[in-house]
Amino acid sequence: MPLAGRVRCWLRVLRDDLWTFGAQPLPAFRWLRRVPHGVLCLAAFGITFGAVAQLANDGHVDSQPALLIGLAQGGAVVLALWRPVPAWWLSMAGTVAGAVAVREGMTTAAGETFTWPWSPAGIIAHLLVLLLLALRVRTRVSVEALVLTVLVTWLLEGVWGGLSYDPTGVLAVVLSAVVVLLGAALRGRREARAELVEQATLTAEERGRRTLLEERSRIARELHDVVAHHMSVISIQAQVAPHLVENPSGELLENLGGIRDNALEALTELRRVLGVLRSENPEDPYGLGAPGTGAAPDAPQPTLDRLGALIENTRATGLEVTAEVVGEVRPYAPGVELSAYRIVQEALSNALRHAPGSRVRVEVGHFPDGLHLTVENSPPRHPVPPSPGAGHGLLGMRERAAMLGGRLVADGTAGGGFTVTAFLPGDLSPPPPDQPPTGAKTP
Repeated sequence: MPLAGRVRCWLRVLRDDLWTFGAQPLPAFRWLRRVPHGVLCLAAFGITFGAVAQLANDGHVDSQPALLIGLAQGGAVVLALWRPVPAWWLSMAGTVAGAVAVREGMTTAAGETFTWPWSPAGIIAHLLVLLLLALRVRTRVSVEALVLTVLVTWLLEGVWGGLSYDPTGVLAVVLSAVVVLLGAALRGRREARAELVEQATLTAEERGRRTLLEERSRIARELHDVVAHHMSVISIQAQVAPHLVENPSGELLENLGGIRDNALEALTELRRVLGVLRSENPEDPYGLGAPGTGAAPDAPQPTLDRLGALIENTRATGLEVTAEVVGEVRPYAPGVELSAYRIVQEALSNALRHAPGSRVRVEVGHFPDGLHLTVENSPPRHPVPPSPGAGHGLLGMRERAAMLGGRLVADGTAGGGFTVTAFLPGDLSPPPPDQPPTGAKTP
């Protein structure tokens, strides 16, 4: 690209970066809230009166131009709270106007010296503006503002010059560079922290989604036996039914054969689906323990009849558990009994993990509308260190209840304990009493 094209491109970038009046308000600080805004407004007030006094008394500038220049320098600090780029232009304009006004005074009062081209108040105002600019715009924009500041300072002091003055150009340039570097570093740190928080949030959301999918996969693996059992029964009944009827018609035999074929085909597809789910963890296909436990895939799924053994095993670990059954015990659908057992099992595990030494009350209520479960534990007897668990427990219990159209509530108690309450509707048709138990090995 030729030099003229590069210059045009650079000027276009400068125009896009610095010729803007967009609002970029300074946010409220977390702990200090609006205190920095008030401090900057007080600083602007002091800069305005300081600049007017310095220009009028030491720089021999008329009071009216000195007031306008002081208002421009102090107002630039206030404007930088909302629009840092226009504030930088206002500060530069005030500095140039002050330098021009003071230089004319130097020509008529030779021998007297004045800090030029930057007055003390002008340096302070411009440093504050550059800091607020660097904190809120891209580093490239703040560097461009710094370069133009250096260029204007060099043109005033190095090219134009004056008769007798104390030069402040080098000091102003060095301090401006330090302020821009500091502001860019603070802005980069703030952006890095914001990005880290955003990444942590995304990671937590992704972990939650993965946990949900893992729990649903685990529930699907466990319920496979329930579905497969019923499909096996349908297949066997369709095969036996023709022998229970004397001289069955051809249409009946054809329909029963179709039912059996469809049931066997559904069983095959179920086995394929389960094979995909088990392949994620072949050592523990049902997700019942840590890898290497070798959980048997053909073991029957637990039902409410095994709650007594579960409670006894929990008592053996040192937890004081009391159990109560309310209402008349009746059979439920296999999925309801499996989910009820798992909910109580997980609630007891949570009490053992998070409240060791506590007293736990387990209540199983049989009511006309369904099964009501309550597991409540008292506060732990001693402080418990944070648990490294993955958070599957409550999520899995809620998924099991929601799958059956029920609900689950888990919350702390007034005394510092924890309670889990679940309702599982009982309107699902239970299996006939002469059928084999849920989870029996399918043919």
